[in-house]
Amino acid sequence: MEVLNPHTLEEALQAKAEHPDAVPIQGGTDVMVELNFDRRRPEVLLNLNEVGELRGWSRENGTLRLGSGLTYTEAMEAPLAELLPALAEASRTVGSPQIRNRGTIGGNLGTASPAGDALPPLLVEGAEVELASTRGVRRVALHEFLVGPKRNAAEPDELIAAVRVAPSGGQQTFMKVGPRNAMVIAVCSLAVVADRERGELRASFGSSGPVAGLVSCPLDEAASLPELVVEAASPIDDVRGTAAYRRHALGVLARRALERCLA
Repeated sequence: MEVLNPHTLEEALQAKAEHPDAVPIQGGTDVMVELNFDRRRPEVLLNLNEVGELRGWSRENGTLRLGSGLTYTEAMEAPLAELLPALAEASRTVGSPQIRNRGTIGGNLGTASPAGDALPPLLVEGAEVELASTRGVRRVALHEFLVGPKRNAAEPDELIAAVRVAPSGGQQTFMKVGPRNAMVIAVCSLAVVADRERGELRASFGSSGPVAGLVSCPLDEAASLPELVVEAASPIDDVRGTAAYRRHALGVLARRALERCLA
């Protein structure tokens, strides 16, 4: 297995263009599991740890740009946590402190798991994914970027450079159901935002469909949100829970989230 070690974004994009099958790795909290269990054996790994342009976050004209290398620990810290509180809540539920220190937002997007904890909080805020290649940069709405279980819309020569979000400023929350309180993959999860400026409630659910789902309703029809969430979900039976349980739990989470966001 060959490991490429670019030090700049330009070098990383050139390497991806020359090796489109190369698997990007930064935190490695998903990739290393697949390697250790021999579920994946790529010929080339593209190490992004030395690419400083992918780290941190910035503000520009009311929009936040979260570098793909932003860790969960960084997402939990002020002032970012105050701007995207649901993302901060979700980040606190991810793994152990060691995993939160290593795992990245970009990795969650790239893996595109229906259980990705960062996805519902970003979906309810209308996030866009910034994809970069030697051909240029393009943006894709997150709900269009997620195309199936562990499948995304990035081209083989593209890297996830960042996520762009315009915070609504609305009350929001994230909730997750699992067999225990920490270090667990969600049986189901839910993020809700009460966007008073647009007069809208938005909810996104995880682990209850092939991709994280998104529904919305007017604020004055808040009572309908739990039913909308349950109807939109398409869960399956698996080792972590049944489809029936997931539907029931999503309804409960939606009602609790409304109490928090509309208090």
